[in-house]
Amino acid sequence: MTAARWSRLPAGWDTEMSDDYEWIPLRLPPEVTRLSASTRLSIEAEYRGWELTRVRLYTDGSRRVLLRRKKTRAQSRRPDQPEL
Repeated sequence: MTAARWSRLPAGWDTEMSDDYEWIPLRLPPEVTRLSASTRLSIEAEYRGWELTRVRLYTDGSRRVLLRRKKTRAQSRRPDQPEL
């Protein structure tokens, strides 16, 4: 992972990031309630395979969220290699 790629993450969040996972940082605005955020993240987990890794709540009510999911074989293989 390059520092420039993850510079938008809060300090310390990039320490445990592995190349075995896909990572998505999200920002939830203050207008999104806790219940609504929970519902949205549950849908992502159920249908797209994302799991919640970290959440940070700010004083203005916004949230920073880090989601991850295991990379599939198709994503992790080299593009110049044919499938078996």
